Amino acid sequence: MSNTRKRIVSGMRPTGPLHLGHYFGVLVNWVKLQEDYDCFFFVADWHALTSEYADSSRIKGFVPGLVVDWVAAGLDESKCVIYQQSAVKEIAELHLLLSMITPLGWLERCPTYKEQKQQLVQKDLNTYGFLGYPVLMSSDILMYRPEAVPVGQDQLPHLELCREIARRFNFITGGDYLPEPKDLLTPDAKLPGLDGRKMSKSYGNSIGLGESMETVAPKVMGMLTDENRKRKSDPGDPEICNLYPYHKLMTDAETCAMIEKGCRDTSWGCVDCKKRLVQSMEAFLTPLHERRAAIENDPERLRAIIESGNAKAREAARETISKVRELLHFDF
Repeated sequence: MSNTRKRIVSGMRPTGPLHLGHYFGVLVNWVKLQEDYDCFFFVADWHALTSEYADSSRIKGFVPGLVVDWVAAGLDESKCVIYQQSAVKEIAELHLLLSMITPLGWLERCPTYKEQKQQLVQKDLNTYGFLGYPVLMSSDILMYRPEAVPVGQDQLPHLELCREIARRFNFITGGDYLPEPKDLLTPDAKLPGLDGRKMSKSYGNSIGLGESMETVAPKVMGMLTDENRKRKSDPGDPEICNLYPYHKLMTDAETCAMIEKGCRDTSWGCVDCKKRLVQSMEAFLTPLHERRAAIENDPERLRAIIESGNAKAREAARETISKVRELLHFDF
């Protein structure tokens, strides 16, 4: 990795195959960032355990699957470090040490902690691990002392808590070793699900990055469109149509302008629009499918990506944890 480029850290929980929402919401930004930053991207398997502890058996299989999705999306192991969180035991030690100095009130007031407890009522989240996961997240970040962290608006409270923990550590140790990383806001490119709701595997309204066109095409043809447009002769409004955000992300600008005009003046019907989206979707997904096939047919390369990334991540982590021990007078 370069010693002159600024460093960023980000991760993703391994909870199943990724879909287009993940790609446009996170991965497309990561692919761009790897060109300009020293990037550390991690599979957050310990984080998955905070809510999936009652049935953790699937996490093991989701870890390599997530890396396959990343490589298919365009992450290049020669340009970034791809590693598994639980393979870097120093992160657990830093989590323990930072938990000693983190006030309980900081965790209890975290807005996402309250929101997720309300939303995931089917799971028992009254655990130390779930309450303390922002400290684990802070450890993931601070371990690599980054300049910035790519986040969405909803993650800003977590990053601010990370900065507060870093400030408290620095105050206690009388230095400035741990950075206060800036937020690198991810461009807002939310993609609705096929039925207009948030795209989610649990809603059954998503298109997976690994899905073949044989399954994608029927999904597109069944998508919800402008509900006010009952017949082709009724003028439509692309801005309230569930289909148009897909076109804006995957269809060229000239065709998008033609679609928008045709929708409003009724020269384009919804079926025409869906057929064109199938073409755009195929052009978009084909390179991803080719990269996926290449990595899936080469398990040694997949293993090497993860093992090499783990080794690089551990090397950087050892330097940080050694200094943290020294500052806390625990360098026995």
